[in-house]
Amino acid sequence: MSSLNSTTPSQPPSFLLLGIPGLEKEQFWIAFPFCIMYAIAVLGNIILLIVIKTESSLHEPMYLFLAMLAFTDLVLSTSMLPKMLAIFWWGFGEIGFVSCLVQLFFIHTFTAVESGVLMAMALDRYFAICYPLRHSSILSMPVVTALGSLVLLRGVLLVAPGCFLLHRKDFCQHRVICHSYCEHMAVVKLVCEDTRVNAAYGIFVAFAVTVFDITVIVVSYTMILRVVLRLSSSDTQHKAFNTCVSHVCVILAFYVPVLFTSLTHRFGHSIPQHIHIFVAHLYMVVPPTLNPIIYGVRTKQLKDKIVVLFQKGI
Repeated sequence: MSSLNSTTPSQPPSFLLLGIPGLEKEQFWIAFPFCIMYAIAVLGNIILLIVIKTESSLHEPMYLFLAMLAFTDLVLSTSMLPKMLAIFWWGFGEIGFVSCLVQLFFIHTFTAVESGVLMAMALDRYFAICYPLRHSSILSMPVVTALGSLVLLRGVLLVAPGCFLLHRKDFCQHRVICHSYCEHMAVVKLVCEDTRVNAAYGIFVAFAVTVFDITVIVVSYTMILRVVLRLSSSDTQHKAFNTCVSHVCVILAFYVPVLFTSLTHRFGHSIPQHIHIFVAHLYMVVPPTLNPIIYGVRTKQLKDKIVVLFQKGI
């Protein structure tokens, strides 16, 4: 019987999420802008999904990838924001062990999915501008569906082993997580065993996803820039640039806080913890909030359809 108990991982029934250490007094007020951004994110992305689904003229690769991005943003923000607001306003920081792993899985999986969708959107812009006559044949509906499925499958297959490794570990009595959500490395720090495999795998997943996706995005936009600068018509150049500006803004809004968080978490030990955790919240909230606004304002065809939808609603 003792041998059986020795092989069973010691896991706490729950963890305690602190929020943002160092800003406990300010958390109540910090929650208000986050709540407003979350409401905008939910409303904006749902509107995008409804418009793209109901308008057959928007069933094109660009808008289908945008629908994938909107769905990803909804899952990503909802995985973290409601619990974070409960911590900031009411101090409800306790989260069950299994619930913590589920939250960790969804947050990291859909972070990888969002990165993959942005990469797919960069490829779409590359083919649309560099090979306009072959764009529809290259990115046909089956290809778009396959790309979306592969991006989702990649996220699941990369993140699931990390959750499985954590589930098999022994945890110490200390169950306080200095964060607002179950971030991988924050949970790993509570393990009593050797965690070098967990840490190494987390770094591998983070860099494998970001390095590959950013490389594809940079190469795609380098090729796009070369083609656009060769265009003889300034109007054509302006139109080509305009179609890419929205996407570049979305890319920067996502990758800047992601890279800052990943690098400072492992190498920026001199940066105060509350700054690191606060920035970690930004890529969970800011992109889902900005994406529907950026695309809704800068994409004329989408903006017109949204106006029509509201007019019908009125």
